[in-house]
Amino acid sequence: MPLQGMQLLSGATLSATGGTAVTYTPDGKTVVNGIHLIDASEANFIIRPSILVKSKDPVKMPDGSYTKDRRSIVLFEPFIDSLGKTHLNLIRIERETHPETAAADALDLLKKGGQICFDTDTASFFASGSLA
Repeated sequence: MPLQGMQLLSGATLSATGGTAVTYTPDGKTVVNGIHLIDASEANFIIRPSILVKSKDPVKMPDGSYTKDRRSIVLFEPFIDSLGKTHLNLIRIERETHPETAAADALDLLKKGGQICFDTDTASFFASGSLA
């Protein structure tokens, strides 16, 4: 299916299978409200994959309302092109929810976001930018 008419499962169970597990460990960089992780198995610093994780809690506003929380994770995978230039490919995943959102609803939002990343409905969009 294309983007128009896309279907996402609500209340889905998602999992990844196959592949090889890659462990990301802290590298000691200071990140305010977060952590920086690296794939230490990659000896070459220039092309070493890394993950930046950040968290921002809701804040109470003067009128008594609250801002949303923000949780973000960015996976960086650098590579060196055929001309020897380094490029930084990345995927950014960010979720914002109001503090009164039920935990189950916030989790379901994440699961729907995960589906967007691998759903066949979005494959053409990610491959070529197709909006069909």
